[in-house]
Amino acid sequence: MDTVSQVSNLNRTSQSAGWAIQTQNLTKNYGQSRGVNDLNLEVREGEVFGFLGPNGAGKTTTIRILLNLIKPTAGRVMVLGLDSQRDSVEIRKHIGYLPGEFSLYPNLTGAKTLEYFGNLRGGVDWSRVNRLAERLELDLSKKFRQYSRGNKQKVGIIQAMMHRPRLLVLDEPTSGLDPLNQQEFYRLVEEVRQDGSTVFFSSHIISEVEKICDRVAIIREGQLVKVGNVAELTGLKSHHLELIFAGAAPVEDLRQLPGIRDLSIVEEDGPDGRTVIRCVVGAETLDKVVKLAASYTLLNFVSREPSLEESFLHYYK
Repeated sequence: MDTVSQVSNLNRTSQSAGWAIQTQNLTKNYGQSRGVNDLNLEVREGEVFGFLGPNGAGKTTTIRILLNLIKPTAGRVMVLGLDSQRDSVEIRKHIGYLPGEFSLYPNLTGAKTLEYFGNLRGGVDWSRVNRLAERLELDLSKKFRQYSRGNKQKVGIIQAMMHRPRLLVLDEPTSGLDPLNQQEFYRLVEEVRQDGSTVFFSSHIISEVEKICDRVAIIREGQLVKVGNVAELTGLKSHHLELIFAGAAPVEDLRQLPGIRDLSIVEEDGPDGRTVIRCVVGAETLDKVVKLAASYTLLNFVSREPSLEESFLHYYK
């Protein structure tokens, strides 16, 4: 079958199925340990799908199986309506992929690196490459070894997006990016979605997935534990708070609020007489805590989002 016919068949198959990714009882064993176990996952075409889990949960293993970089022990994977093993060459023509650790030839410039990837794909629109580099503030004239970690990541993002793939697979894509570049990256992902492409987005940061994804799957120790809309992440999302008051503090009121745990109170002696309150607050309770604190003399308010590991420890214990 010629290439045109293959692409035509790919489009018809994928559009009729409505799924960009489907896995059936996907399992990968590494000796006595297990990378993923009996994974059943469906990603719709045109959505931004978050794949959330702590480090070591099986996210990268799943992605490598999707791309046929490693073979599953059992199960089946369909990507864009095609079998991931039998049709892997055809599938890769329509995929953009950013691995978790992106490293290339150290003596090639950013431009030469992207030119190399573009040639592998039969050529790309170089004006798009330049626009992406400008938006991410990347100097393409520097050699890869001269780039910071964040700039190396930008090269990886551009090579994944520059050919307008139908399926964009991103493994921890914002690692090393500063906050401004992260925001620009989120805008790029939204534009990819508006163009009708699908984004499969692996992360261990709850707020990041919440910001850009339509649906999310949560994987833990190689097993799928939850799939649903982003709004359903509220049970996992919480904040570690430290509130410092000058004198009196709303201690008893805070004790009565639902959604507060690990509450500790330290009343300091001395002329300042400060009260330090530390607690973990669910997302649905944060507004009430802030309003209570505003009624007192508040010296400092510190909020930290817990790691996904901490959230899992509480949510799934």
